[in-house]
Amino acid sequence: IFYISSFLHEAGSNNPLGIPSGCDEIPFHPYCTIKDILGFTLILSLLVSLALF
Repeated sequence: IFYISSFLHEAGSNNPLGIPSGCDEIPFHPYCTIKDILGFTLILSLLVSLALF
């Protein structure tokens, strides 16, 4: 899933030829990476607290 989403972000989801359009884009890496790490940490801490208490 990560490979597909990063590939679509690089080429553009509505750009079937993959030609760079040159417009400004929202950076993918910092926002989504931090959001995914935070969600993973939250779910993991919830499961650990349920298992240990």
